Amino acid sequence: VIFPIIDLRGNVIGFGGRVLSSDKGPKYLNSSDTLAYKKSRNLFAMNFAKNAADKRLILCEGYMDTVSMHQAGFDSAVATLGTAITATQARLIGRMGKSEVILSYDADGPGQKAASRGINLLSEAGVKARVLQMSGAKDPDEYIKKFGPARFKLLLEGSAGAVDFEIAKLRQKFDLETADGKVAFLKEFCSLMAGINSPVERDVYIIR
Repeated sequence: VIFPIIDLRGNVIGFGGRVLSSDKGPKYLNSSDTLAYKKSRNLFAMNFAKNAADKRLILCEGYMDTVSMHQAGFDSAVATLGTAITATQARLIGRMGKSEVILSYDADGPGQKAASRGINLLSEAGVKARVLQMSGAKDPDEYIKKFGPARFKLLLEGSAGAVDFEIAKLRQKFDLETADGKVAFLKEFCSLMAGINSPVERDVYIIR
């Protein structure tokens, strides 16, 4: 299946290919970078999402997730083009006037790692980030097919803030029933808090 990649002016600037069979070879095959197309500087479906009424942007990993979301009525969904989000893409989102991004990545380890990196890059671009956390499906495409758009909308509304997401990851990393685990958790928690500029926001998380 070939997906056209369209820039903000409506021009087709590249293509993304998705293999449907189980034959050997790459699962995805994308256009190489050219003078007109740089995958690190574009987002799939941004030409549609820029006009969405929703001021939030839903950032996915792949083409299929994005198509499923648009079919289900979530027309502010976009996808990075075969890579984790780049600093240039984060700045592009910031320039589009979107006030918030919901990172809707796969539920596996690499997906969650990419979410952490995305939070930092979006923050540097002045964009607030939230993280979607799913159970019962490996990605948004599968979740929508299994549970429907209404359930997915509830998932979006309940997405965790960036700091909540990072704290939850730390809680899973350490055994908080032991003294050593608590000390290790608090050391990393302090490092996380040191990166928050707002003293009010820091106090809220520290008290909690």
